[in-house]
Amino acid sequence: MEHLKTGEVISKRRRELGLTQGQLAKSLNISFQAVSKWENGVSHS
Repeated sequence: MEHLKTGEVISKRRRELGLTQGQLAKSLNISFQAVSKWENGVSHS
């Protein structure tokens, strides 16, 4: 089984859904910078 980091999972699924970081962030009511940090492993909160 392939093991992915949390950020990789978020990024992969976001792309599968055809969403930009900004679109995902808006739907979660957070900043796109937060999404970017999650995907790059900078932040987990």
